[in-house]
Amino acid sequence: MDFEDALKRLEEVVAQMERGDMSLDRSLKAFEEGMKLSRFLAAKLEEAEGKVEMLLKDSKAGVRYVPFDGRNESDGFQAIPEEPEKQG
Repeated sequence: MDFEDALKRLEEVVAQMERGDMSLDRSLKAFEEGMKLSRFLAAKLEEAEGKVEMLLKDSKAGVRYVPFDGRNESDGFQAIPEEPEKQG
């Protein structure tokens, strides 16, 4: 199962549970499925975060890789300023 399919299924499980028309046994099974999906999605997100890298231009070292840390007040991305190009 890929991330998108798991997320869609989790949304379906949550919608079913929110309706409130399931038996206790079915509710417990749905909850268990939802928790498994949630753990799967969290693991996939952690995996993706580990792969994300940002390029930073460095005038001395050329291009270097900077791991993504996900911190920023507005959008969750850390802005890395580019150095202005030298003219002349």
